[in-house]
Amino acid sequence: MTRSLRFSVNLLAACGRQEWVRKARTAESAGYDLIMVPDHLGMPAPFTSLLLAAEVTERPRIAPFVLNVGFYNPTLLAREVAGLDQYTGGRLDLGLGTGYVQAEFEAAGIAFGTPKERVDRLEHTIRELDRLLADPEHQPQPLQTPRPPLLIAGVGNRILRLAAENAAIVGHPGMSGTGVLAAGDTAKLAERVAYAQNAAGGRDVEHNLLLQQVKITDDARSAVQAFKPYAPDFTDEKLIDDAPIVQVGTAKEIAERLRRIADEAGVTHFTVLEENLTDFAAVIEELR
Repeated sequence: MTRSLRFSVNLLAACGRQEWVRKARTAESAGYDLIMVPDHLGMPAPFTSLLLAAEVTERPRIAPFVLNVGFYNPTLLAREVAGLDQYTGGRLDLGLGTGYVQAEFEAAGIAFGTPKERVDRLEHTIRELDRLLADPEHQPQPLQTPRPPLLIAGVGNRILRLAAENAAIVGHPGMSGTGVLAAGDTAKLAERVAYAQNAAGGRDVEHNLLLQQVKITDDARSAVQAFKPYAPDFTDEKLIDDAPIVQVGTAKEIAERLRRIADEAGVTHFTVLEENLTDFAAVIEELR
């Protein structure tokens, strides 16, 4: 392991201002390095939620996890990104993705497109952001130059190459858009990380993994049953011991498995969902 471990939480539930402030401050006090917000209809509005999270905390960076580029005109997006980076003191990591929920595109009146078309749109957005935000005449100007660092997540070869060539953080979502296990076991995750690392051409990138289930328990076998429908080919033992996105057991056991994932697969940045914020805080304490 050459990188220090980092931890982030993805806050999913929309709520009032007071509760949002409480959640952001809880994440900071628990030791999370990044506070993240998804980009789905019915969930928190990414830009305003991230701005408030940054305003009421001091240390964590913020990131959309991840913006659905199909929802945004790149020129208008560049304005919002630059403004958010300015007003958060340069604490923004910019997560970008293709979008995968067809019903959300339909609700917004936006063409869903084929997988190729969606990746084409992501690539176009990256190029336009690079062009616009590097222009010294662009207003507003981002605080980080030439633009905030990118986080791009994906499973397939093309999007992993795109992430490796452009992003500071390559995300490995663990689940496919169809809701099945994508990261597989540690060996499969290590293969995907190695593919992206080779595509990076010597660039030093961080690899992130989204943990889908975290539960502190003395009865890991019972806890893992809820995840069995998403991984029908995994035995209970394999889900517990060798499914990186499923972490159940004592805080010490989970910490040991994450150290192994870091050593064997090269993933050093772990993201949890909001419902796991408190349980995972105990793991962070073990790891630090």
